[in-house]
Order: sequence, then C-alpha cells, then structure tokens
Amino acid sequence: MPKKKTETTPLFSAEVIAEPGGAHLNSCFSCGACSGICPVSQAIPEFDPRKIIHMVRMGLAERLLSSDLLWYCSGCRSCVFVCPQDVNFADIMKALASLAMEKGYVTTEQLVEKGKAAVVSRDLCVSCLTCVRVCPWEIPRIDDGYAAIDVEECRACGICVSECPARAITLNESEDERLLAACGA
Repeated sequence: MPKKKTETTPLFSAEVIAEPGGAHLNSCFSCGACSGICPVSQAIPEFDPRKIIHMVRMGLAERLLSSDLLWYCSGCRSCVFVCPQDVNFADIMKALASLAMEKGYVTTEQLVEKGKAAVVSRDLCVSCLTCVRVCPWEIPRIDDGYAAIDVEECRACGICVSECPARAITLNESEDERLLAACGA
C-alpha cells in the first residue's frame, strides 16, 4: 500500500519567525527540556513542544496549522524556566495560532466553539465593567455600551466568566480540558 505524500512548505519556519514571538524558534536546539516539564504533554502525549518545533522546521505547515494541537498550549510558560536557550515556546505557539488565523485554518467562531475564547452575550450584558476590571490581560473592552472580548487575544482563563454578575460571558469547555479531566490530571 503506497504511503500518502506529506506536503511540505520549505519557507514555513521563516513565516513563523516573522510572526511576533516566532523568533524564539531560531534559538531552540531541541534538547526536550520543554517537553519534559510541560504539564499538557504529561497528560496529552500527542502535545509535545519539541515535536511541534520539529514540525515547523520540517515545513509541515498544513498538518500543523490545521491541527487541534495548536490550541492545547495553556500558556503557563513552565517551559521557559527550564530552557537553556531561553526559548519561549508559548510565544511560538501564539505565532502559530496567528498564522492559522491569517491563513484561514480556523475562524474566530471556531475558537469560541473550541473553548479557546470567551464570548459576551450582549442581550445579558449590563455594562458593569466587572470583566474589564478583573481581566489580568485587559482584554475585555466596552464597545457601543456593552462588553466585548477580542477572541484572538483572549486567554480563555475563565476569570471574566466566573466574575460576571449578569452571567453574560460564557466559555465552552475545550478539548484539552476534556482530555486532561479524562486522564485525572
């Protein structure tokens, strides 16, 4: 049975490097310290930071940008503290997510559906500014008298969801959360 040919994009790593945070890719020498400390990779073996960096370098753009793996990184930055090269893997993941959005592999609606961004129901919002005050990243804003969350910037931490007195903000459970819960992590 013939093997399926995998398409490669030779300039993919240059595209990643050109994105904000992507320059960290050049410093990585694939020691694997990030994979060893990553709490997500401990619970979800398919998510391996070293493997993801290797996929970028191999030019596996479509395979990687269309994968749910992009959305599993929790952004905890545990990897930064153990990396001998000060590579910020979370920034590389953000660069990859940005490319996936730019190239149409995922839409903002799909991010909300995947549980990777909170969303405000304008019908329920009372413009109390609680979400604006509690978000550590200053992502919610008041737009036309109602709260609005930039889906691409949202970190899906759930703080605004739990603090909204009107229960106007929702966040779907993500696949990685389901996988983590299933393995008891």
